[in-house]
Amino acid sequence: MNAAIFANSKASSKSSYERRLVADDAPMNDTRVVLVRHGESFATVERFIGGPRSCRGLTNHGKLQAKALGERLSRTNELVVDAVVSSGYPRARQTAEIFAPLIGHHELEIREGFGEHDPGPDCDGMTFDDFVARHGRPDFNGDPHAVMFPGGETLAQFHDRVIAAFRELERDYRGKTVIVTCHGGTIDGLLRHCLQSPSTGRFEVFTKNCSITELVRPRENIWR
Repeated sequence: MNAAIFANSKASSKSSYERRLVADDAPMNDTRVVLVRHGESFATVERFIGGPRSCRGLTNHGKLQAKALGERLSRTNELVVDAVVSSGYPRARQTAEIFAPLIGHHELEIREGFGEHDPGPDCDGMTFDDFVARHGRPDFNGDPHAVMFPGGETLAQFHDRVIAAFRELERDYRGKTVIVTCHGGTIDGLLRHCLQSPSTGRFEVFTKNCSITELVRPRENIWR
């Protein structure tokens, strides 16, 4: 009798283990976050610090880049997109407003957390040459907690904000594909987060205007 009970217990335990294996291997839709850098901006061409207060949006060339991206995505159908999100900066928002309708998305969700490194009100709009003359060249590979823009975000604060926005997006769009139109610094910070890399140093990321950087989460806490 005891042997029978023991045998039944083993069988039940094995069955439970097998059920867990099946559950772990069950297919689940990947979460895909597609990061699109904005098109060419006036801030880049005119070489000024284009924060949220001074950003004037896209040049004509930048608008053509955004249109070309939309036409490519429409032609190739390489992405089946559930939503399009943008930072609040005019250059990011205008980029999304141009390409999103070409892939069937006419509503744009603004999430301010994906904005570029905020230089603060004193440095926003200053030319790069004036900034360097007054404050020296910023060290993007140094201490992330150091003051880079007087009155603005440190790199650590910037990355904390972007990562918080990313985690919120993960929760809201679990198992879906979402495009986030954002900025070079934002993409750099998110890649560092997903690769569990330090906030500064080790590598540099230079994303081109209207380029695509795709992050895929096949399971919890794993990004590729």
